[in-house]
Amino acid sequence: MGRERRGLRPIDLARMAGISTQQVRNYADTGILPPAPRTPAGYRRFDTGHRRALITYRALARGYGWDTARAIMQAVHDGDLPSALTLVDAGHAALHEQRLSLRAAGEALEAVAEQTPDASASPRLGMRIGEVAAHLGVRTSALRVWESAGLLTPGRDPATAYRRFGSADVRDARMIDMLRRSRYPLPQIRLVLDGLRRTGSSDALRAAIAQRQAELTQRATAMLEGASHLHHYLRDEEPGRLQGEEPGAGDEGASAPHRDGRRRAL
Repeated sequence: MGRERRGLRPIDLARMAGISTQQVRNYADTGILPPAPRTPAGYRRFDTGHRRALITYRALARGYGWDTARAIMQAVHDGDLPSALTLVDAGHAALHEQRLSLRAAGEALEAVAEQTPDASASPRLGMRIGEVAAHLGVRTSALRVWESAGLLTPGRDPATAYRRFGSADVRDARMIDMLRRSRYPLPQIRLVLDGLRRTGSSDALRAAIAQRQAELTQRATAMLEGASHLHHYLRDEEPGRLQGEEPGAGDEGASAPHRDGRRRAL
């Protein structure tokens, strides 16, 4: 019996995408895939329409994230194309804001990194943790977390054992706050601070910013690819194979796709 008559089984889709058959069933149950007819015995029967939906979902997830990709596909299959496109637009808008934020943070961090700590700028014993928190507009708990992670090393008042932050500590805390706002992980921030303290150079900072820029570019490219797959899916066109898909998987014939919701959306 040819592939066109028997369609595609859950295992066929699972092998194509490198996932389990249970995941395929979950995708069908949650609306990521269009409705699938069942055989008299109760088994789902998939076709190339479901294959394309799976490819589209996983392509969207690489750029927009799994949750947003799921919401996009659910909206498409519910016949709500405006909501699906709103989610796409929101993803691009958020990425643009991250680019602007990164650029501003980079400029500010360069200025902070070039500042030479001046011991005379703070009281002799330094500032207390509450004063630093108020000065930078952060929580004292954040300063304690950064200290626990080894990013800050304030001294202690010999008489009271209270933390005392010198000008270099305040500068480092300001840099940490800026980097955290730009979504840098703590281990990467440690490299920036270690390089600055060891050599006085902001090369590590520039490298960190460049890496973040590269990550945003990679994500933008993935979003573009995902949007292209969505466009082809909505037009009932073949977008190409999923990365890692075996040539010819699910291509031989197959019945017309069951995607009534998608046709309503168009």
